[in-house]
Amino acid sequence: MLLLEFTIEPFVEGRPGPHVLSAIEAAQAFGYEIDFGPFGSSCSVPATQAAEVARAVLDAAFANGATHVTLHAERLPEAS
Repeated sequence: MLLLEFTIEPFVEGRPGPHVLSAIEAAQAFGYEIDFGPFGSSCSVPATQAAEVARAVLDAAFANGATHVTLHAERLPEAS
């Protein structure tokens, strides 16, 4: 599993615009729960689907007015 973290700008405190909300919805469309935060959002996805989810987030964000997207991917420790 990978943790995908994304920060979408422009940032307006307390008012996520369509560029943020559409990106969240794009990731949710894959059935993943999104941890929506004030400075960024994240979701855990299988490594085999990470590129597809990341592309959907980027496409939705930029199609709806984002000026900058920071995307971070991190391998999660395997459950024992």
